[in-house]
Amino acid sequence: MLIEVKVPMLSESVAEATLVSWHKKQGETVARDENLVDVETDKVVLELPAPQTGVLKAIIKNDGATVTSGEVIATIDTEAEKAAKPETGGAAPETAQEADPTIPMLMPAARKLAEENHLKTAETQAIKGTGKGGRITREDVQAYIQHRATNSPTDSHPESASVHDEKAAEPVEMSRTPEATETGERIDRRVTMSRLRMRIAERLIESQSTAAILTTFNEVNMQSVIELRNRYRAEFEKEHGVKLGFMSFFVKAAVAALKKYPIVNASVEGNEIIYHDYYDIGIAVSSPRGLVVPILRNADRLTMAQIEQQIADLAKRARDGKLTIEELTGGTFSITNGGVYGSMMSTPIINPPQSAILGIHATKDRPVVENGQIVIRPVCYLALSYDHRIIDGREAVLSLVAIKEALEYPMSPLLET
Repeated sequence: MLIEVKVPMLSESVAEATLVSWHKKQGETVARDENLVDVETDKVVLELPAPQTGVLKAIIKNDGATVTSGEVIATIDTEAEKAAKPETGGAAPETAQEADPTIPMLMPAARKLAEENHLKTAETQAIKGTGKGGRITREDVQAYIQHRATNSPTDSHPESASVHDEKAAEPVEMSRTPEATETGERIDRRVTMSRLRMRIAERLIESQSTAAILTTFNEVNMQSVIELRNRYRAEFEKEHGVKLGFMSFFVKAAVAALKKYPIVNASVEGNEIIYHDYYDIGIAVSSPRGLVVPILRNADRLTMAQIEQQIADLAKRARDGKLTIEELTGGTFSITNGGVYGSMMSTPIINPPQSAILGIHATKDRPVVENGQIVIRPVCYLALSYDHRIIDGREAVLSLVAIKEALEYPMSPLLET
């Protein structure tokens, strides 16, 4: 019996996807729920499992093919699988992964980076996977390449940093192969953009061409937040099982400002302004595939502990490529933290159809005047980019001032239930 393998239903905002890499070859035996192929949308990479056990009879769409929801990409012959069973025990043949445990399970981005840097099979087998089920992620391959370049051991990997607490690792593209470095040969490499990178480019151009973007700046004295965090961080972590970072303070401050100035939380649709009476905050996260913005739904109803837990979970799954389309769709306001990379000032671009975005930058000790005296305080520059079509300068400036005041006079994170 022939079973069709179809592309899963994509969300309304995702028109098509790309087949990144088939894990099975035509004619090979596949087990039910075994991952057949990685499907990349402009938001996430999905695993497409086998609907039934059998033999992969035909691959209709190959690697790199563009596909749509419900499109047939392969067929599985379930009867052929039965005939292929060995006589002893009647068990199905082992899959390639099960037959040879030394074959590393490379994620699509990891496989691509390994190929670009000409890693041999023996080298990929030496890489320790930190992804789900021991899978090798792009960061694992990147760490191996960096260790190899410095003749360091490769059996351990730098711990991935939190997007809101410590400096995260920036993906590194190797511009020359080791062989080219030794010979001094100048090489250009042409690499096709991933679907996510193409979508990011499209949305940035869309934002710049459809919105009248202005940016207003302010500075915030982070002394109170830092003292509060230092005072409660141990108790907070013991109570809630998660570290108390800075992002929860910024999310709370942003929500407080959006409640005061609802227009900043609104969006434009044609000739209408849509006011959102809920607060879905997008948090920009760096992943091996590029920048993604998962959403904290109903952020106004979340405690600081819940915010920290959700951000930690979203950041980890972003690095592992496990975010769902729904988690990346929607949002009424966004926050991006360039400070984790050392940025001092920037003008963030609005994430359409939203009308504003908050940019956070590095906190540095600076001289400030308090009560006529010059003192040193930890200061962070904030930037609010907004769509001037619906948000006037007054609302933009006052909403950023409201964020500043909420951060300079915060409440105890342990008072929330």
